[in-house]
Amino acid sequence: MQITITARHFELTKAIRDFVEEACEKLTRYFDHIINIHMTLGLENSRNIVDVSLHASKFNLQAQAEAMDMYVAINEAIDNMEAQIKKLKDKVTDHQKRRIKDDPKFVYANLYEHNAQEKTKRVVKTKRMVADTMSINDAIDHFSEIEDDYFIFKNLETDLINVLVKKDKDFFKLLEP
Repeated sequence: MQITITARHFELTKAIRDFVEEACEKLTRYFDHIINIHMTLGLENSRNIVDVSLHASKFNLQAQAEAMDMYVAINEAIDNMEAQIKKLKDKVTDHQKRRIKDDPKFVYANLYEHNAQEKTKRVVKTKRMVADTMSINDAIDHFSEIEDDYFIFKNLETDLINVLVKKDKDFFKLLEP
């Protein structure tokens, strides 16, 4: 991260430069893909004005603050920038998670028990899982390593849900919709 500081109408001291660099380091706590930060410090009619421009890989953010003390103005500008970064990060990570049932990779596997006397069916066990996308050969290799009687996966070639069933230790049955 590159930090550029511009001082207008006053002499930039080492103390202010160190304070700005330390304040900018706080921003990397929330977002570590920052390319550069440009901070303009200005003094106009006994008011201290701070403009902050942040450039990251896919976006640019700007914040501004004004106070009677330069250090207070810098802190306010950094706080405004932090709020913008948090808001952007929330938008990127999408805290409104979609229901897993809406995921096209989500699969239900129900095991039914058939009662011959009453001629009814009832669900004995419901297994919910996310189907991994893989080729048939990869699925057979993965299925050989596990102890289950069936393996559900999303076929890489057809983009459909497939089921592998063990006939015995050497033979498998592939069910395609």
